[in-house]
Amino acid sequence: QVQLVESGGGLVQAGGSLRLSCAASGRSFSSYAMGWFRQAPGKEREFVAAISMSGGSSDYADTVKGRFTISRDNAENKVYLQMNSLKPEDTAVYYCAGRLGYSRSSYYTDGLRYAYWGQGTQVTVSS
Repeated sequence: QVQLVESGGGLVQAGGSLRLSCAASGRSFSSYAMGWFRQAPGKEREFVAAISMSGGSSDYADTVKGRFTISRDNAENKVYLQMNSLKPEDTAVYYCAGRLGYSRSSYYTDGLRYAYWGQGTQVTVSS
């Protein structure tokens, strides 16, 4: 079992940057595919980014492609989301999610396929 704790959220002006971190406890973090999702008030949770267990494969929502970068450090049991050129519409609670990967290159964009979730961290982008 994996426990996930996000950090790094906060208030930033439009055009600014934030780096979210997700620390994982438990064994075999390197066997887990990881993802970031977000949920804005009154909206459904949506996919943001995903990365394979090896870190060699990743995918992004079209709305963040070119602005956000997902990465992981398996030695530190952490996954990161670097967010640049932030927009007010990026305001949401951001969640880290994990699941055992099928293969080293597998990543998952469907939140229903994740077994483990963090508590979330608030990101607010002011205009």
